[in-house]
Amino acid sequence: MFKKLLIANRGEIALRIMRTCREMGIKTVAVYSTADRDSLHVRFADEAVCIGPPQSSKSYLSIPNILSAAEITNADAIHPGYGFLSENAEFSKICEDYGIKFIGASSEQINQMGDKATAKKTMKKAGVPVIPGSDGLLESVEEGIKLANEMGYPVIVKATAGGGGRGMRIIRKDSEFQKMWDDAKMESGAAFGNDGLYLEKFVEDPRHIEIQVVGDSYGKVCHLSERDCSIQRRHQKLLEETPSPVVNKRLRKKMGEAAIKGAAAIKYEGAGTVEFLVDKHGDFYFMEMNTRIQVEHPITEEVTDFDLIKEQIKVAAGIPISGKNYEPKKFSMECRINAEDPKNGFRPCPGTIKSMHFPGGHGVRVDSHVYVGYTIPPYYDSMIAKVIVTAQSREEVIVRMKRALDEFYIEGVKTTIPFHQKLMENEVFKSGIFTTSFLDTFDFSDL
Repeated sequence: MFKKLLIANRGEIALRIMRTCREMGIKTVAVYSTADRDSLHVRFADEAVCIGPPQSSKSYLSIPNILSAAEITNADAIHPGYGFLSENAEFSKICEDYGIKFIGASSEQINQMGDKATAKKTMKKAGVPVIPGSDGLLESVEEGIKLANEMGYPVIVKATAGGGGRGMRIIRKDSEFQKMWDDAKMESGAAFGNDGLYLEKFVEDPRHIEIQVVGDSYGKVCHLSERDCSIQRRHQKLLEETPSPVVNKRLRKKMGEAAIKGAAAIKYEGAGTVEFLVDKHGDFYFMEMNTRIQVEHPITEEVTDFDLIKEQIKVAAGIPISGKNYEPKKFSMECRINAEDPKNGFRPCPGTIKSMHFPGGHGVRVDSHVYVGYTIPPYYDSMIAKVIVTAQSREEVIVRMKRALDEFYIEGVKTTIPFHQKLMENEVFKSGIFTTSFLDTFDFSDL
């Protein structure tokens, strides 16, 4: 087992990893930018190293700075968390070359799934259902229009190196193609340094369902059931739940088997998520694979009694998984609490927390890194907490979440708490019958 682990991240995920390391008897190293010198992950680590100024490119995304921190502290493993360098194939490869264990996918696996067009080909070959679309990258607008007419509109162009909804445009007729193509190319080039686009049939009003998988270095893969991520705005998730209200045992079995096939096809090692779109007929299609731990992993932990961070570390140390597929034993839901103003387009609201109270009680878990007096910096993701609620039924979860949100108090910055409170009262949401377009008609005016 590893003796010392460097956490190449910040905020709540850095604390989450640190807690499991402490339980496993593993020493931890925190890295931080000058903007994060007062962050809790710095205080709670066994050692801490400043790796640069506030800009991510000069700190949390700086491979030389992070590797230097690992070298001077004699860390024998690096956990990247999510975001930043967690799906960076170069970082994974350099760690391997330097003899430091990267707790995540190999560079080859990241490359196979990181390029969306390649990932789709790989999954199709493995027998995983994929959305009809281009066979690789589009060469021209003319090629795209021809394929769109063969498949039928609407279609969607996507950045091959994309993520977070960037580099994506829905196209409903020939006359829109050129503008949407140009916009997507410009956005993806600026965001990812890669303006390659591919085309897919656009599945209207789907559910976004993901399957949690874990694979080991011996070729075994298991799944830990699904998470429903359909509550999202501009492709950004705001709430996740498990089990999904629309997934029955038969569909769970089929999706789980497909996810295992896909992960096994690339000999996947570690925790990962295979994401699907599910249409109104119950047919599902591969969307992408995230080769890292997800923000929403706690709800899976709560319903399976399974520590995913611990499993990541054990797999990286060469310990085999059980190979058992896990079914949800309870119901769990996560609300992402962001320092944003939902009444004004979810505008980020950095600032200092003047007073605060976290919810508690049976079945309530809060993962956070903030405290009274903490200044939320403007340089990073605006998520400041995750409220995870677990109960014996979806109805109980909603009631408990409403109670927890009513207890959650933050003064000094605006947050998404009012949005989640209103969501818990929404009859369509409570029914469980909604799609990824649900928030397009949501009334944000009276928050």
